[in-house]
This record gives sequence, C-alpha cells and structure tokens, in this order.
Amino acid sequence: MIGLRAVSKLLLLLGLATLPVSVLAQDVVHAVAGVVTHVDKEAKTVAVKTADGTEHVFKYTEHTAVRDTHATLRVAKMGAVDTYFAGKQGTHVVVRYMEKGGDKTATVFDDFGKEGLKAGKGTVTHVDRAAHTVAIRTDDGAEATYKMGGDAVVETDHGVIRGTRYIAKEGDKVTVHYTEDAGHKIIHLFRKL
Repeated sequence: MIGLRAVSKLLLLLGLATLPVSVLAQDVVHAVAGVVTHVDKEAKTVAVKTADGTEHVFKYTEHTAVRDTHATLRVAKMGAVDTYFAGKQGTHVVVRYMEKGGDKTATVFDDFGKEGLKAGKGTVTHVDRAAHTVAIRTDDGAEATYKMGGDAVVETDHGVIRGTRYIAKEGDKVTVHYTEDAGHKIIHLFRKL
C-alpha cells in the first residue's frame, strides 16, 4: 500500500515536471560600463562602447529605467530612454541588461555624465569586509582603496549581484568602474577578470 507521503511527493514531482521551463529558469541580469555612442529612437536601441572598444547595442522598452546619478533625488525614470539620452552621446553609463537569443535588453541605465565614471584595473591586495573596501594595485605598482557604493553591482560568472554581498579575494585580477566623491573612490561596477 502506498503511503500518503509517497503520493504527495509523486504529485509534487508531477506538478513540477509540467511547469514550463521559463518558469523554472530565472532571467540573469548582467552589467557593463561604457560610453553612449548612438541612440536610435525608431529601433529603440542605445549603442554603448566599452573601454576595450567593443560596441554593445541594447534594446529598451517602456520598462527600462534611467537614473541620473548627479540628481539630488536619484529617481528612476521609466520609459524615457530616447528623450533622456537625446543629445547625450559621450555620456558614461553603467547598463544592467538581460540577454536572450543574442538580443540585449536594458533594464537600467545609470548616467554618470561625460566626465563622471572612471575605470581602474589591477590586483586585489586587501579586503576590509566591515568597511566594504578593497585595495587594488595597478600594473604600474600604484595602489588605491575603493569603497563599494550603495548601488554597486558585481559582474560574476552567473550575472550581477549587489556589491555589498560580494567578497573579493586577495590576488583577484579585477576591473572597477568608479566615481570620486570627497577624495573617496566609490565603485559602481566591479568585475573579476
């Protein structure tokens, strides 16, 4: 005689097996930093060139948000990408996006202005978990300490995670995209190489 527990488990497994694959799989969000080179209102795309010269083209929708990092209130503007970026070619952005079938759809553009976002590359030499800081030595031997910003994201092999949840390891080769505020270097995008 089959027990009630066994029947419950069987029904649960059958129910899970009939769910569409898309329900079980979550969309993975990635992030990239670069400079806006072109906005196509007709195609609803924004082209962004990264520091290595690669140009990424992102689709946008009425659900894509834009945040002006210089505004006093960092309110996300939904569905205003084409009007927001009109005439702003050359502005530095961090783009969070999802990719399906080779198409990249932006979820958020963080705008840092034409001079706001800088990049650094090197090796992690020290991590202070309590202070959310990381020291990085560049290839020329200079060392600087960076703080994970409240909005920082870390690009991992499995998509982005919040910067405050990531723990870098000494010896990691990394790239950081940061701004400077009152003499502090604030990370907005952190990527392990």
